[in-house]
Amino acid sequence: MFLTITTTGTPERPATDLGYLLHKHPGKSQAFSTSYGAAHVLYPEADADRCTAALLLEVDAVALVRRGKGKGRGGAPDAALAQYVNDRPYAASSLLAVALSGVFSSAMRAVCTARPELPAQARPLRIEVPALPARGGPGLVRALFEPLGWTVTADPVALDSAFPEWGDSRYVRLVLESESLTLAETLRHLYVLLPVLDDAKHYWVSPDEVDKLLRAGEGWLPEHPEQRLITSRYLSRRWSLTRQAMERLELVRLAESDDSAVEDIDNAVGAEAETEEKPTPLAVQRRDAIIEALRTAGAARVLDLGCGQGQLVQALLKDPGFTEIVGVDVSMRALTIAARRLKLDRMGERQASRVRLVQGSLAYTDTRLKGYDAAVLSEVIEHLDLPRLPALEYTVFGAARPRTVLVTTPNVEYNVRWESLPAGHVRHGDHRFEWTREEFRAWAAAVAERHGYTVEFVPVGPDDPEVGPPTQMAVFTAGTPNEKEAKAA
Repeated sequence: MFLTITTTGTPERPATDLGYLLHKHPGKSQAFSTSYGAAHVLYPEADADRCTAALLLEVDAVALVRRGKGKGRGGAPDAALAQYVNDRPYAASSLLAVALSGVFSSAMRAVCTARPELPAQARPLRIEVPALPARGGPGLVRALFEPLGWTVTADPVALDSAFPEWGDSRYVRLVLESESLTLAETLRHLYVLLPVLDDAKHYWVSPDEVDKLLRAGEGWLPEHPEQRLITSRYLSRRWSLTRQAMERLELVRLAESDDSAVEDIDNAVGAEAETEEKPTPLAVQRRDAIIEALRTAGAARVLDLGCGQGQLVQALLKDPGFTEIVGVDVSMRALTIAARRLKLDRMGERQASRVRLVQGSLAYTDTRLKGYDAAVLSEVIEHLDLPRLPALEYTVFGAARPRTVLVTTPNVEYNVRWESLPAGHVRHGDHRFEWTREEFRAWAAAVAERHGYTVEFVPVGPDDPEVGPPTQMAVFTAGTPNEKEAKAA
């Protein structure tokens, strides 16, 4: 990875002042160790008229994989799908952004002890990044940088110059030019927007990333027209963190417009109001009901079929009584997010031995699913077309045949209690159907009859006397296989 910062100067303000700002002497070549390789700072040219500082990051692709323990570390999809052959050593990404903040930390904070007057001075600046992943193309690059005062050149890089008919790649050669920005502002722009354009990060995005974003975005992010996109991508599309950041940015914007402190704006609710009890979300009630049913069944080895982003797997890991937990999903993206949620790359050896995430489709028989105490299908069946349910039924109840199967699905009768849900609409755009209590019971009873299970029904959430609970759960318990299955075996 390679990035250059160039400035021009006059006899009164020589260009070599860049060395003071960066805290790196123009006459030296320096190297810095990072978690994923070595960062080098050198000056290809340095005189009073023109000075260029270059940051060269040599990424150790093997170290990148090993530190991630081969589990798709931190949302870098290219590294997750092709661990040892990827663009990470060559294209600017969050790796380069982290190197910028580490190597030029004082410059980013506008600190210069030798020449304290320099950081506040705007100067002519030219930034060049030869290879920048841009998910959104040159148009998005301009939409992100131009509102900040940059003149942007984003030339698409061809897939192969020898075959122009193949078209352009997702990479651009980026040149930014400005005469009205300080170096600290420049570094903060790059620190935030490089990973935003790549739309991936090489490390786990934790809640403290919100603070990092707000610090780096101070003075420019609250008013940026692409604020929501920047915030969402920087935080790896984690909606809870994005919402938190957006709320704090709005407070900053209101405080600036009112010429007040943020603390003076954010005082509408007294401390006593925070003690009011909040209703438990339905998703949490559903997970609690599933875990209680698994404990009652005495299950220790559990399959989470259609595990999605790993919320249930995460909850199961907190109970040492569940000795083996396997999350299965057809979506690699969902499994990557689940791995980040579980922090698999940081997990201790003993804890890691209890959990696995595997890709698989419930429409096909899979020998890996055999031999478990229990299987959970939490809010899964309604995402399948009805003609595909028999295939799922045989995969789970016929072939895998765990001792206990838990199935949860929405109760469509309860939808009338959701004030925000228009009449006749399902709860999620991807739901192929939503059943009444009678329809769900009829399906579950037929499945139990065909495969030698007994079934009980448990309400999840408030059980309305008229329309029932918001979620309905069936608890299947294996009995003796019926005659047909015995012959097939």
